Amino acid sequence: MKLEISSESLAQIQTPVLMAYSFEDAPASSGTVERLPAEVRSTIEELQASREITGKSYECTLLHRPAGLAARKLLVVGAGKRQKFNDAQLRRVAGAAVRHLRGRGIHELAWLLDNEGTRRESVEAVVEAALLADYDADRYRTEREVERRIDLLALATGGHAPSEAVRAGLERGRIIAEAQNFSRDLVNEPSNRMTPTMLAERAQTMAELYGLECQVLGPEQIRELKMGAFWAVAQGSDEPPRLIVVHYEPAEAPAELVVGLVGKGITFDTGGISIKPSENMHEMKTDMAGAATMLGVMQAIAQLKPRVRVIAVVPATENMPSGKAYKPGDVITSMSGKTIEILNTDAEGRLVLADALTYAKQLGCTALIDAATLTGAVTIALGNITTGVFGSSQEWVNRVLNAAADAGEKMWQLPVDDDYREQYKSLIADLANTGGRYGGAITGAMFVGEFAGDTPWVHLDIAGTRWSNEEKPFLAKGPTGAPLRTLVHMLLKLAG
Repeated sequence: MKLEISSESLAQIQTPVLMAYSFEDAPASSGTVERLPAEVRSTIEELQASREITGKSYECTLLHRPAGLAARKLLVVGAGKRQKFNDAQLRRVAGAAVRHLRGRGIHELAWLLDNEGTRRESVEAVVEAALLADYDADRYRTEREVERRIDLLALATGGHAPSEAVRAGLERGRIIAEAQNFSRDLVNEPSNRMTPTMLAERAQTMAELYGLECQVLGPEQIRELKMGAFWAVAQGSDEPPRLIVVHYEPAEAPAELVVGLVGKGITFDTGGISIKPSENMHEMKTDMAGAATMLGVMQAIAQLKPRVRVIAVVPATENMPSGKAYKPGDVITSMSGKTIEILNTDAEGRLVLADALTYAKQLGCTALIDAATLTGAVTIALGNITTGVFGSSQEWVNRVLNAAADAGEKMWQLPVDDDYREQYKSLIADLANTGGRYGGAITGAMFVGEFAGDTPWVHLDIAGTRWSNEEKPFLAKGPTGAPLRTLVHMLLKLAG
């Protein structure tokens, strides 16, 4: 999608469709609709009087040959209640408008900005919305809906010269949304086309394109590092594992802070010997969504250039049942030296994260954030709407939660408490790899946190939010790219 800024007056801007939003309490005289010429607002008032336009969230009304405008059509999109409107709702409203129009074969659009003093954050939200809404998970269809893609989005200032805020918002929104779509592409790939080897190749290609350093370790090096937990999961598959390490280390960044981003990279999860039910097992191609998130974050920050050192560590493997697979009852030794009794081979994500966190600390990371499709239990607690947040450092948890609020992603903190530790104690080893059914999201997170030690650590359980099983007005069914925006915002804010 090409993005541009149009500073022509509304009476002159030539576009197939101009988009404007209005609120539920006054759809003919609120939002950006109030910037429109009186002639077309008169028409909207008539439609408001007959309840054909209400301003309710995501309601789309297309007007042909709008009076006073050079645009061939005007789309009035409802923004809901004024008191609930913020940048997150603006992102959804703009996304709903784009998806509504792309379904009607329209390729060029213009979005009317708020006013002369448009905020960078609102422009960023609109650009992100457009690029995210223009995404569909249809890569392998022989008859793709290519004619539905948006070719051009113009940000219309309504006759004002574009400010630096508008230019900055456009560029930052583009970078973040393109990175999020990169992550969505990775998650959307079937596991026969997204093996650990292929994921490593995609990471290397991305790193080369954006000037990052990328190292890929194979089976021999993983064993040499004594990553017994990672190797236990990997040994059951014919596909060799890969440990992917991507460095972003700007020279001007403070040396004392190195943020480690660890992403679970299980490219397919059968459950191993503790095999999953066959129903919906195909969704386990998405078990590498944490890895995809962290690689997407690295793509974004390579362009946005925050002054903070970041290292991404991705342990990538399949979890398969075979004669070589690890078994319930086994005892393994992690890279940290801690021994782990295997009670369930389907609790494999926490094992690969354990060694990845240990390795990230060895690389010099002074703060750790991991993202993983770790537990089904978190979806029972929070559904498919909210990401579960856990951590050993309230300061770092707050940084993530504040960034989530800025980025428009829903997150909720769940407890980390020593009383839960009893649930994953082992009689014969230091730890058991599962704490049972009750509080499963908490005990899974706390198991991972054992390997962070004294290093500040935050865990994001994205099992529910990494995928949408339903089409939304502003987002296609399929991979979401959550929580990439949150982590990018956090790193930018951290760097000042």
